Amino acid sequence: MLTIAEGQRVRTDSVAPPRGSLFRRRNAISYLLIAPALVLSIVIVVIPGILTLLLAFTNWSGIGLNIKLVGLQNFQDILADPVFATSLMNNLKWLVLFLTIPAIIGLITATLLLKRKRMRTLYQVIYLMPYVLAPVVNALIWMSIIYNPNGGVVGALGLPAPTASTSGSLYAAAGVDMWHFWGFLTVVYLGAMRQTPIDQVEAAIVDGANGWKVFRHVYLPSIRPTLLLMGVMTVIFSFLAFDYVFLLTQGGPAHSSEVMGTYAYAFAFSSFEFGKAAAVGLIMSFFGLLASCLYTWISRRDLK
Repeated sequence: MLTIAEGQRVRTDSVAPPRGSLFRRRNAISYLLIAPALVLSIVIVVIPGILTLLLAFTNWSGIGLNIKLVGLQNFQDILADPVFATSLMNNLKWLVLFLTIPAIIGLITATLLLKRKRMRTLYQVIYLMPYVLAPVVNALIWMSIIYNPNGGVVGALGLPAPTASTSGSLYAAAGVDMWHFWGFLTVVYLGAMRQTPIDQVEAAIVDGANGWKVFRHVYLPSIRPTLLLMGVMTVIFSFLAFDYVFLLTQGGPAHSSEVMGTYAYAFAFSSFEFGKAAAVGLIMSFFGLLASCLYTWISRRDLK
């Protein structure tokens, strides 16, 4: 004999849809919601990436459909080219510069801003201004005001333009890019440091820790994931460097500031060897993939 509660439960169960049907319906809705982003990613990322991979093994000139498979010839020619060795070395120098100077400046500035609550937002806006400006504008500012030998700061000091020097052109372009980048790191590091539990900071101060020890033993461990992520992004950006080198030096003089981005650009739009340009692009992507794999491995190790 069924009680009233049991009868109500039976009637309720008979009206409710099957659990499997509800689960499939929710899954269908989820797939429909992510479908536009998935299709967009496939169209503008996956398909061009596959085509670039295939193009690296051809001698396509970028005009017409006269495409011939050449196997590994493009890679062999690139590896035998001394300009490629120069561009790779310059990318490595770029990487070392950006993993140290902007990161250190950003950490110091973020630490100083952390203690200055008044007008902190204004400082962040000022520091971010070079980052939000177009690279063309930043390059124009530096070329006309700083690096100009006829009326700029360099000219006033009686020095030659660093962008025209084989020994200083790469560092001149990197200096402008670091000036544009360090403010962004400052804001990111400051946001991460502000998430540090205040009770840990207060406990360290009560235990007699000075400012350096609080920074080293409290703030640094707290923002370690952010430091790691920004380091990986810096590695990727360093091997994708192109805009400031191209705007300021075009890879010269005498390929002294050539990076792999400008090296691939010259193949594609100067000599119309799109196969070799695609091969250089794959090599650039390889370094970014290594950095991503390293980040994933370290993140998983930290979670254990």
